[in-house]
Amino acid sequence: MSGMRLEEAMDFIEENDVKFIRLAFCDYYGNHKNVSIMPDEFLKAVSMGESFDSFRIYGFEDQEHQDLFLKPDLSTLCILPWRPQEGRVVRFYCDIVDSEGVPYSHDPRKILQDAISECKSMGFKPNIGLNSEFYLFRTDEEGNPTNIPWDRGGYFDIAPLDRGENIRREICLTMEEMGIQPCTSHHETGPGQNEIDFEEDSALHTADNFITYKNVVGAVSARNGIYASFAPKPIPEESGNGLHVKVALLKDGENLWKADEEMANAFTAGVLNRMRDITLFLNTERESYERFGQNEAPKYITWSVRNRSRLLRMQMSEGMRNGFILRSPDSGINPYIAFSMILKAGLAGIKNHETLPDPLEKSSRYISEEERSSYTKLPLSLDEAIDCAKNSTFIAEDEGLKGLEDRFIHLLKEKD
Repeated sequence: MSGMRLEEAMDFIEENDVKFIRLAFCDYYGNHKNVSIMPDEFLKAVSMGESFDSFRIYGFEDQEHQDLFLKPDLSTLCILPWRPQEGRVVRFYCDIVDSEGVPYSHDPRKILQDAISECKSMGFKPNIGLNSEFYLFRTDEEGNPTNIPWDRGGYFDIAPLDRGENIRREICLTMEEMGIQPCTSHHETGPGQNEIDFEEDSALHTADNFITYKNVVGAVSARNGIYASFAPKPIPEESGNGLHVKVALLKDGENLWKADEEMANAFTAGVLNRMRDITLFLNTERESYERFGQNEAPKYITWSVRNRSRLLRMQMSEGMRNGFILRSPDSGINPYIAFSMILKAGLAGIKNHETLPDPLEKSSRYISEEERSSYTKLPLSLDEAIDCAKNSTFIAEDEGLKGLEDRFIHLLKEKD
């Protein structure tokens, strides 16, 4: 609810019989976190923030800032439609501040806000959309997930092969109720695999919406006795789950490729040229790297206009580029950090006046081994991705990203 004022939020809470207010955020792994407060506590949360034990949240363990507070972003007010109609529940996403009310510098949401501000200072606005894949699995008598897919359908199949269409329908309708606009949904290649896509929105809204979307998919699936998995490679021999990131750049509401093609291409080149540096933040699981080079998932740092299996594919409209799709990420991301990395890489490309290499339009089956050896590869293991981030001059020299790799690598080692 963009531009909502405090008085409007308080009126909404009262008029809709709201009894619980969830203050939401996510940890550095992108896991959804929240605390519920009663309506009487809302004004205090807006003015002072709601405290939480930061040392218990991955990524927020900070000796200098042990007292951190959640301050609701009023524009993110949303009713949770699967909760009771009487005594309703609403949710706000939150910014994180310290005890003095100063924005916490390591808050992933702030890192993205700063990256967006830098884009705007250079004269354009970034919008991001997503194509998200997930598997549906049967559950056992106790409700625990099994490794048995919900169906045996394939790409674009319909019922009865596709048993997920009603689940996808319920997910999409729930998303609409929450102000998120899906555009397409269908059965994907793997058995029990589904895809839901939503249109470009501001980078911050899309990051918020992605956290909501994963929550909706999990809640709706569980309500139907099914388990939803966003794992990068849940069935070893089948297609992995990707999260294709669609990036559109706008200048005064106009396609940047039309307004300033050189700047738009330099942004794109910046992303390609720093893919090895930022892959750690786009693919955070050891399992993530099992996708690369399999079932049309990318392996080489190449781009194309027509070929859908390249790492980066240009989107076209009326004969003109209007954005690109980055196909390597998966849903293990923290969206705020991942989007920040993509935007900052693009900004570096603009600052350095970088140019795109030639596109690779040839089908993979016609590329010789000699040709393949000339292309730079994505990191092919988590350890290689960690080394790339650790040794990245780009990350080390960017004021908004500096130190993020150390914090992230420390967390991943703890997780292992």
